[in-house]
Amino acid sequence: MSTKVEAKLKPEGAKKILACDGGGILGLMSVEILAKLEADLRTAQGKPDLVLADFFDFVCGTSTGAIIAACVSAGMSMDQIREFYVGSGKQMFDKASIFSRLRYSYNDEPLAEKLRGELNKALGYGPNDPPATLGDEHLRTVLMMVLRNHTTDSPWPVSNNPRAKYNQRDRKDCNLNLPLWQLVRASTAAPTFFPPEVVTLAAGTPDEYQFIFVDGGVTTYNNPAFLAFQMATAAPYKMNWATGLDNLLIVSVGTGSAAKARPELQEDDLWLLDHAKSIPSALMNAASAGWDMACRTLGECRFGGQIDREIGDMVSNPGDSTNWTGGKQFAYVRYDPDVTRAGLDDLGLTEIDAAQVQVMDSVKYIPEIQRVGKAYADKHCDVAHLKGFV
Repeated sequence: MSTKVEAKLKPEGAKKILACDGGGILGLMSVEILAKLEADLRTAQGKPDLVLADFFDFVCGTSTGAIIAACVSAGMSMDQIREFYVGSGKQMFDKASIFSRLRYSYNDEPLAEKLRGELNKALGYGPNDPPATLGDEHLRTVLMMVLRNHTTDSPWPVSNNPRAKYNQRDRKDCNLNLPLWQLVRASTAAPTFFPPEVVTLAAGTPDEYQFIFVDGGVTTYNNPAFLAFQMATAAPYKMNWATGLDNLLIVSVGTGSAAKARPELQEDDLWLLDHAKSIPSALMNAASAGWDMACRTLGECRFGGQIDREIGDMVSNPGDSTNWTGGKQFAYVRYDPDVTRAGLDDLGLTEIDAAQVQVMDSVKYIPEIQRVGKAYADKHCDVAHLKGFV
């Protein structure tokens, strides 16, 4: 296990968590937001070579957020991660046709190949070296990725925390021995986009078994921020980080939000195909908003957009009374662009069609997605939101 991970696991001192939502190629919005944050931290701390792994202690993500989280934990700069997304976005996130899916085995389609190479390179390995594992000694932060175990029908938050039950080295099926690229790939295996990922545990032993994984975004944890808080503080995970406004910061980064009202909808329209198309995204969006609200309730929200017209933004301004009946457990920042027509107009992006930046396979509109992320970051991201932790 990395000595840097061990050092960051120690409960002493203020701790900082970065949580990255799922969203396919829309993850480029998160990349641009984090690039601005990284640049501002370099200036604030006088460290021109700082990368986010130097600042954050715990990085987590779901689906495309798992790619970002793994790359950050591996020590990549945001410029490198941007280059990875822009250079490989079409290959990684274009919706595969049924014929393309049939050409690939579970582990050799383009996203799998790309992840293997990029993560090994970032961790200092050559093209002929074995793939890096979840327990790789060169990882620089605590790392958690959200997967959905389709075999057991359950969400799986997999981390490199060496204290976790299924990360004990004396276990034949120790998670730390699993290939890092494969866990990232499993978290991104969106149904109808990519083949599922088959992961072998206790490999090479008489107890070997396999699980089939699909996209972590089809759990209730497409926004993994509150799940990270649980892992950092709940007794079973044995991290035991202290709570409190001076002790814990969570920065949560989304991939764009847009309420999709359908005023023309009629009762007769609600048939099976409509439900099949709309229910998964509706549940994912509701879950993301729900965990965001949970974080703004338990945490002191320093920045975040409006959740809805009843709740508002729940941002805590100096001198305000608390927005719930309990004490605040952590400082919280939520960056997530509003990609409705009104939201884009507010960013000065009147010429961008909102539909182009709302869909996870919008690979034809990578420049437009980047522009949204950059415009939002320039207008809203401020290192002052991290006061007390910089």
